[in-house]
Amino acid sequence: MGHLTTSEIRSVLQAATAAADAARPVTLKWFRNLDLVADNKAERGFDPVTRADRESEQALREVLSRLRPQDAILGEEQADRPGTSGLSWVLDPIDGTRGFMSGTPTWGTLIALSDARGPLLGIIDQPYTDERFLGGLGHAQLHHAGQSRPLAVRRGVSLSEAVLFSTFPEVGTDAERSAFDALKARVRLTRYGMDCYAYALLAAGCIDLVAEAGLFAYDVQAPIAVVQAAGGVVTDWRGRPAHGGGRILAAATQPLHQQALEILSQAPDDA
Repeated sequence: MGHLTTSEIRSVLQAATAAADAARPVTLKWFRNLDLVADNKAERGFDPVTRADRESEQALREVLSRLRPQDAILGEEQADRPGTSGLSWVLDPIDGTRGFMSGTPTWGTLIALSDARGPLLGIIDQPYTDERFLGGLGHAQLHHAGQSRPLAVRRGVSLSEAVLFSTFPEVGTDAERSAFDALKARVRLTRYGMDCYAYALLAAGCIDLVAEAGLFAYDVQAPIAVVQAAGGVVTDWRGRPAHGGGRILAAATQPLHQQALEILSQAPDDA
């Protein structure tokens, strides 16, 4: 549990939960709202941002600034805020904006608490389905409809039996896509476009692998914490720490991770 005391753990869990609660009404107000307009942040291609992204991040920041003013904040839509505690909140108010603006319930609000070594706590919150996946600091739980159950990855699945999720082919270079296709050829089933919800399903024991590329810290830190708390493994495509983003491989078990890593590591570093 790192260097946090019992009272500090209680404090950050309270802050994380309160922040997720504050963002829910904002995202739900705009989800499947025909008045929602998406702006494009990208110079090339399409990287959407909406009022829902901006307003929900503001709601997250207001709660965290009030309850944990000593912590830094890194978010997708606003400037970083420095802190003095050595802890940072890493936020993605709507991970999966493309899905959000399309009406699919596969987006989520991501809240992570990290120190210099990586994420300590993560929340993947899906307000529309009323699912909150929480992992880290001794917790691995799915909260749904007033009930809670433990999160635990699926075990005993070979690569040929595995279910793989990804945002490919939309995200990634040609070389990364080629490595992904080699992995896809070895698994039983591949599905696409689930964003952070794929990691939640892995932590819940429904799927076995997630492979992606081109991600940022705010995309991955909360999912890393949740998957690891559920017993899974998350690294980059070389087996290194992945909390800075980039290429991500999440697996339910160490043997499955190693098999997938042997395939994905064939992609050159400068791809």
